[in-house]
Amino acid sequence: MGFFILKNIQMAYHKNLIDAVVQAIIEVFGDRRHADRLIQILFRNNKKWGARDRKFIAENIYEIIRWWRLLWTSLGESESLDRKNIYRLLGAHLIISGKELPHFNEFSGLESFSILDRYNEAKKTRKLRESIPDWLDELGIKQVDDWENVIHILNKEAEVVIRVNRIVTNKDELSRLLNNEGIETYSLDWAPDALVLKERQNIFLSPNYKKGLFEVQDASSQMVAPFLDVAEGMRVIDACAGAGGKSLHLANLMNNKGKIIALDIHDWKLSSLRKRAKRDKILIIEPRLIQSSKVIKRLKESADRVLLDVPCSGLGVLRRNPDTKWKLNEAILEGVKKGQAEILDNYSAMVKPGGKLVYSTCSILKSENETQVENFLNRNNSFRLEKMEKLSPLKTGFDGFFMASMLKL
Repeated sequence: MGFFILKNIQMAYHKNLIDAVVQAIIEVFGDRRHADRLIQILFRNNKKWGARDRKFIAENIYEIIRWWRLLWTSLGESESLDRKNIYRLLGAHLIISGKELPHFNEFSGLESFSILDRYNEAKKTRKLRESIPDWLDELGIKQVDDWENVIHILNKEAEVVIRVNRIVTNKDELSRLLNNEGIETYSLDWAPDALVLKERQNIFLSPNYKKGLFEVQDASSQMVAPFLDVAEGMRVIDACAGAGGKSLHLANLMNNKGKIIALDIHDWKLSSLRKRAKRDKILIIEPRLIQSSKVIKRLKESADRVLLDVPCSGLGVLRRNPDTKWKLNEAILEGVKKGQAEILDNYSAMVKPGGKLVYSTCSILKSENETQVENFLNRNNSFRLEKMEKLSPLKTGFDGFFMASMLKL
């Protein structure tokens, strides 16, 4: 099933670490906190925790979130955020992982045989085996090719992938420098700027990260910037830039020559982009906050390339954000799709004649991808589809992405 097998059992069962996992789970599901940000704060507030402590906490939090439904089914109880029940859920996770429970009062009364029996029975049903809501399983069957195998892949732990910053180094040199730190990597034939870590670790602690030699970015995500077909001297708009991972990659592909306007509605994300660009020695990115529609109107027909990496369901990146399964619902998804269509209609005006519009998502749903592009082209006869590409996690082993390039006539 892919459950995390606990190691270093003596270290792992320190009560304060168990308590931290339980509290984090309560906050993720009760307060709808984002697991990745919550873990960052948790580590920042507990600097005495060592690398093994942090590994234990992070991996157990993610595994319980990932297998939430399956664990409750195996426990034989209804979902609950009562603290004592979350301890019991964690106990079930430890039992399924093949570990003997520590003698904590919170785990008393758990019967291994019954839990494992229910677990093995649950594995016979896809929506329980892959631990997904009924509505998502039904939607996946309708909209995703080979859904059963795709969702299985998306339940595996994500690798750590980095992208070399060509402005200051090259992939071979970066690989050598990381190897000198004891960080082993391997390359991918289809992602020329990517290096994959052979073992998970906190790569942000590397001095080479602090020097701006690389960014952390999944291999599939690294395929978006090349899809724009940029060149030196172009004027490019990254209209949903966020913290700017793709803007930084575009600057690499443009050899730091030209202009990239990075737009977003969140100033804190653009602030992060400014820091990253400075660290990476990137000079051509200009972050701009979208405060009103005037920002878009002033940029009408001004760009050679416009990237719309739109907000989406995030179902293509479940490996790294498993809590999405439980926070997303049909109503939210409908709102997301409505927003995507509005962004396409409004932001496409920034492409100049002869320029290209690239629409991308980290979703695997046809309704967010091919259907959105088809509907946009039906509404806008001034654009013509050039190419589309789907990066299936089943084929790549990495995140699921979609890209479509449209020429402005």
